Amino acid sequence: MTAFFDFVLSLWEPLRELIQFVIQIGLLTVVIYTALLFLKGTRAEPIMIGIVTTILSGWLLSQMFGLEVIEWILAKLPALMVFAILIIFQPELRRAFAEIGINPHRLRRSDPTGARTINALVEASYQLAAKHIGGLIAIEQDIGMRSYTEAGVKINAPLSSELLVTIFYPNTPLHDGGVVIKNGIILSAACFFPLTQTNLSRTLGTRHRAAIGITEETDAVVIIVSEEDGSVSLAHKGRLVRDIEKERLERHLTNYLVKKKSPALGAPGTANLTEHLNTVKMSILKNRRSKEESES
Repeated sequence: MTAFFDFVLSLWEPLRELIQFVIQIGLLTVVIYTALLFLKGTRAEPIMIGIVTTILSGWLLSQMFGLEVIEWILAKLPALMVFAILIIFQPELRRAFAEIGINPHRLRRSDPTGARTINALVEASYQLAAKHIGGLIAIEQDIGMRSYTEAGVKINAPLSSELLVTIFYPNTPLHDGGVVIKNGIILSAACFFPLTQTNLSRTLGTRHRAAIGITEETDAVVIIVSEEDGSVSLAHKGRLVRDIEKERLERHLTNYLVKKKSPALGAPGTANLTEHLNTVKMSILKNRRSKEESES
């Protein structure tokens, strides 16, 4: 019996060290992941990338060429980096702790986008189209758009078709620029997106070029309402479908936002060729059938 207890005790020490190691790795993983989650899509992200790149480059050079002074500086750097990070990322850290304090569930990635959100987007788009009011609506997905939302006017209001129509109403302070929506919340309005450098039709205005431009840099889904002809278009991954019907828009939004699928859109600046050919084919068959019925 004593031998058995001695055996258990001999196993407990390495087991305890293993448990401590796993707990430490788990906590560090959660902290690092949370920090990267809050930095994603912010102005601090390229700064952090630059710092890490500089440190890694300096360490590699010091190891390859025996640069003792650089190696000594890098060895003393971690203690100074703590204070540097607190100073450089002060706004981001303050906002992160404030968000955690206000909403602890912020750490969990949720996707409440559903039928109500899609209905609000579709209704608002075609209300704007009926009145020939221009609109630019970007729905953020996995790639953060915080750098664009921070440059706009913060809204942070639940999505509704009435609010969207009001935002884009002519001569209001927020009608110029785009709206960014995430998880059923209107984050910001009056946001300006980068214009695409792709050669497009001259009939496409700034809204369409901005929509394609932001979808080239992010995975956002963008709805465009033309002020000139009242048409509704959809952009995703640098591709544009022009003059899209209401049912088709609802179907695409459901695939992108709910089912997380990526149905193929047409080439940049053009409508989906396959669906266009199918429409022509159905029209020809319908005319032929009508002609046969009239002859009989």
